[in-house]
Amino acid sequence: MYAKCGSLEVARQLFDKMPERNIVSWNAMIAGYAGSEHPKEALQIFYQMQLAGLKPNSITMLGMLEVCSRLQTPKLGKSIHRYIIREGYESDIAMGTVLIDTYAKCGFLDIARQVFDKMYKRNVVSWSAMIAGYVQNGRANEALVLFDQMQLNGVKPNSVTMLSVLSACTQLGALHKGKCMHDQINRNGFESDVSVQNCLIDMYAKCGSIEAAKHIFDKMTERNVVSWSVMIMGYGMHGLCDDSLALFSQMLKAGMKPNHVTFLGVLSACSHSGLVDTGWQYFYRMSQDYCITPRLEHYACMVDLLGRAGHLYEAYEFINKMPVEPDAGIWGALLGACRIHCNVELGEHVAQCLFDLNSENSGYYVLLSNIYAAANRWDGVAKVRSMIKDRGLKKTPGWSVIEICSRVHVFLVDD
Repeated sequence: MYAKCGSLEVARQLFDKMPERNIVSWNAMIAGYAGSEHPKEALQIFYQMQLAGLKPNSITMLGMLEVCSRLQTPKLGKSIHRYIIREGYESDIAMGTVLIDTYAKCGFLDIARQVFDKMYKRNVVSWSAMIAGYVQNGRANEALVLFDQMQLNGVKPNSVTMLSVLSACTQLGALHKGKCMHDQINRNGFESDVSVQNCLIDMYAKCGSIEAAKHIFDKMTERNVVSWSVMIMGYGMHGLCDDSLALFSQMLKAGMKPNHVTFLGVLSACSHSGLVDTGWQYFYRMSQDYCITPRLEHYACMVDLLGRAGHLYEAYEFINKMPVEPDAGIWGALLGACRIHCNVELGEHVAQCLFDLNSENSGYYVLLSNIYAAANRWDGVAKVRSMIKDRGLKKTPGWSVIEICSRVHVFLVDD
């Protein structure tokens, strides 16, 4: 009871004082830690359980797979998978579903699909887990293909399935397919689900139909912070900064407290519209008025805002004064700005910072090459091409997506 209610310290004290413990006691503690902010503690309980001579059962394995998923430890996950096969638990639908989820979250999508294909029985949760796995790993087209197969097999989707399918449409920019999914959501009675509505707003905004996104937002009878945030973000990415900031003010008047995602949308809107002073105001308000500590994404937004506006050296000083170590996203935003404003000197320095962080990303080399080319520095272009060749790097091929008869087709360069 205490573990399920989040009082893990009390649960652990009671557990430690127990004169005798059975498998249910150990499983309760493993499950409690698995779903908490301290999933590593579940590993310790699991090892102690084995030292105490108790044999794990299927419930134990479900808890441990959740731990593997949370910690993204594929080696342990594979070990547990072998134990599951050895003990004959693999025919259990819940076990197969959690295995799919674990492998997908650890990036082993092909193994997840093998588990899915070998399942004797599948329910909507199994199908949804595999579809979500494809979406989480950027294989949205395969997610949509599997969704079609799911329907051909007579399995009715639930709201969780539709969230993943909408995310797949968003990744592909497949507006027509998204509209078809919207119709299906209405037919299945999910249109009043706040999470589904939020996902629809996000899909329409990112697929280019801000009017449809606004229509859904305006019709909502209940809104949470995510609803406001995705709509603010949507306005921003369409260059409608005034609408974005006006909606933020409306959100505050409605008594809704903004979170870090809300401010990311506001800063992004300022960046797309070049409102440097306004961006600074909101950046400071975030921490001073709402006690939200800026994350790397917020710093990247500020660098992008300053860079787009041509304040390159101000952006560089801002990075150097950051209380956290800048990542590739932050340096990449400044390098992109150096390309826009043809600043070779700063671009060279920023590129070197990026190479030190991630020398395997060919995109940074291409950006530097473009900076040299814009300045007619062909010696620099040749130098960068030589670096790419010497390091065995390959440029990520360009790709396009088109919709034909509600089918999404992906084309790579030279197809």
